[in-house]
Amino acid sequence: MKVKEIVQKFEAFAPKRIAEPNDPIGLQLGDLEQEVKKMMVTLDVRPDVVKEAIENQVDFIFAHHPAMFVPVKQFDLSVPQNKMYAELIKHNITVYAAHTNLDNANGGMNDWLAQALGLANVSPLLPTRAEKWYKLAVFVPTENSESLRQALAEAGAGQLGEYKSCSYTLSGTGRFMPTEAADPYIGKAAKLAEVAEDKIEVVFPASKKAQVLTAMRAVHPYEEIAYDLYQVEDLGEKTGMGRVGELTTAMTVEKYAKFCKEVLSLQGLRLVARDKQKMVEKVAVLGGSGAKFYPYALRQGADVYVTGDVSYHTAHDMYESGMAVIDPGHHFEAICKPHLKELFTKWNGENNWEIKVLSSKLNTDPFDFI
Repeated sequence: MKVKEIVQKFEAFAPKRIAEPNDPIGLQLGDLEQEVKKMMVTLDVRPDVVKEAIENQVDFIFAHHPAMFVPVKQFDLSVPQNKMYAELIKHNITVYAAHTNLDNANGGMNDWLAQALGLANVSPLLPTRAEKWYKLAVFVPTENSESLRQALAEAGAGQLGEYKSCSYTLSGTGRFMPTEAADPYIGKAAKLAEVAEDKIEVVFPASKKAQVLTAMRAVHPYEEIAYDLYQVEDLGEKTGMGRVGELTTAMTVEKYAKFCKEVLSLQGLRLVARDKQKMVEKVAVLGGSGAKFYPYALRQGADVYVTGDVSYHTAHDMYESGMAVIDPGHHFEAICKPHLKELFTKWNGENNWEIKVLSSKLNTDPFDFI
């Protein structure tokens, strides 16, 4: 197994395109060609985590938080972070990070949090985005129609949900007159030609545009191919940050805060609430640092918003809004570790990877409650 094969499988689940702008996701350090016998999932890549990986002879670290938010300008090994990078290189450990693409992915971080917090009827908190899709309409001689349809399907066109090789064909007559400089597949120079042609229509996501057009050109017999390519709406998978859902059983703000503390295995958390006895029915959650998005929770009618890193002045604004806020700290995203291990273990079995998947046992939360 190589790192790139594991990454390709993961990026089909949480593509890079759904990450937030300027998020330094992907390969952090190492080589995608690195062979993997043992991988470890973690929330953070910290010196103690790297030591743990070395002791366990790990080849590949898969992290939620990028190890390199800030570029290294001077590789001064007296700096602990730089020393950590040196240890990774020395022990041939490749590091990859999936941050906001994992947050936004359907079935990813924020769905794991919503599940743990007891939410049902869940939907994205922030406005959704969908991948751009195209429709290709290409004209081809009827005798070449089947080979072109097959080539387009093999390139990834025409897949709608669980249906593959979807296309539409309309038969008609094509007309054209080659010039003296042309090298026509059918017809003669300066004479109008009429050809039995099929119009083939297929749809595909923008990520497959280059390979679909390459496949079309590779098998199409014409010197000049007549085709239309245009964008279509409402076909791409919709993804969005955060989640909002309903509790199956309503409870007070105070009781729900204690519930969150228990299910997230926290030493403590911070609560912002005008009325701790207010009943909670609708909850919004956004993993990591989501305080600035609290207006979205208000607009969606949430009684409580669960997110980390709430600042003092923002907490004042939240308090005055009347919506309760539970701040479990940024580290509550550590819930990703068992889920990532389960995900990679499942793929390991399905794809015969024959690798061992570990989960970091370290608590990388820098804060203590005393």
